[in-house]
Amino acid sequence: MGQCNLTHDGEIREFVTHYGDHGKFLKPALMFFTNRGLADFFSTRGLPIETEENGKMFPRTRQSADVLAALLAECGKRGVMIRCSEPVTGISLVGGSFDVVTGTAAYPARTVVITTGGASYPQCGTTGDGYRLAAALGQPLTETGPALTPLLVRPFPFASLMGISFEQMRFSVWREGKKRADHTGDVLFTHLGLSGPGILDASRGIRPGDVIRLSFAGAMRREEFAADLAKRAAENPGWQVGTILAKYPIPERLNRRLLKISGIPDDLKCAHFSAAQRAALVTNCTGFPLTVTALGDYKIAMVTRGGVALEGVNAKTMESKIVPGLFFAGEVLDVDGDTGGYNLQAAFSTGYLAAQGIQKRMETGE
Repeated sequence: MGQCNLTHDGEIREFVTHYGDHGKFLKPALMFFTNRGLADFFSTRGLPIETEENGKMFPRTRQSADVLAALLAECGKRGVMIRCSEPVTGISLVGGSFDVVTGTAAYPARTVVITTGGASYPQCGTTGDGYRLAAALGQPLTETGPALTPLLVRPFPFASLMGISFEQMRFSVWREGKKRADHTGDVLFTHLGLSGPGILDASRGIRPGDVIRLSFAGAMRREEFAADLAKRAAENPGWQVGTILAKYPIPERLNRRLLKISGIPDDLKCAHFSAAQRAALVTNCTGFPLTVTALGDYKIAMVTRGGVALEGVNAKTMESKIVPGLFFAGEVLDVDGDTGGYNLQAAFSTGYLAAQGIQKRMETGE
């Protein structure tokens, strides 16, 4: 089992920037039950939370099983009944009351909360059932797909360089010849394509057929790199082009690969470095194009993008705007966050807010 990166350090107001375009929807939930509130919840129940230098927050024991045990113990104290191996097959609404149907029984309920997660990690039971249940009750959905997942590139020209990583690399996403987004983050070469936190975070907005343009030139933009490369080559005509390229923050093995792809012999001297060769090298160093063949599937994706459409849910209560008494929380909603604990924080915060909404309905007899 994993170490359970529960949440992230920092000001909770800044969390909204880590959920793509949907952070604004989460703001009431995040402010109502913050990362500090989450840490206090577990700490007061005998499971202290620690913060790493990168801001990720974990249980001190680094055991997700301990988080589960704490939650189950709290359920026991509050009289919560958990029925295992009894999957819900349907939910119907009759006369203002719900019937939750399983393979063996039907349970009447005044309120229902769907917290079934997405479709990622199907081996854990998250097979997208929540989407089907919500749709059957008339709740609108958005397109779903894997997110926080690696990118597969075929053919991948850097497969032999698997394991090379780049800190805070700049890259852009292009679709049908138009730039869709600019990103900066850590990138990792795998034998199949691209991974690393930066790629995983960007994957929510990437689709098969998109072109990822990688910049290996550090902070230098194309024009700056082109001018600097031309100047260095002119000042050192007797040097090999590879020697010039080694002056930039490009790993040696990648250096040789970029020269070959750009059609530049290893022994080419700067005195014979043509304008066409220089233009090719500049493009490959500042915007190397890689076409995405596919995204990692649900078996390896950390989360699911899309889900229950946010316009159909009250952000202040997590209650459906369409079906009174129906609530949602967690990844079944059309919300997915960056790596680093943001998704679990969103799940806990929306779950807490939904619980308050359910309690209010019970107290007022609605």
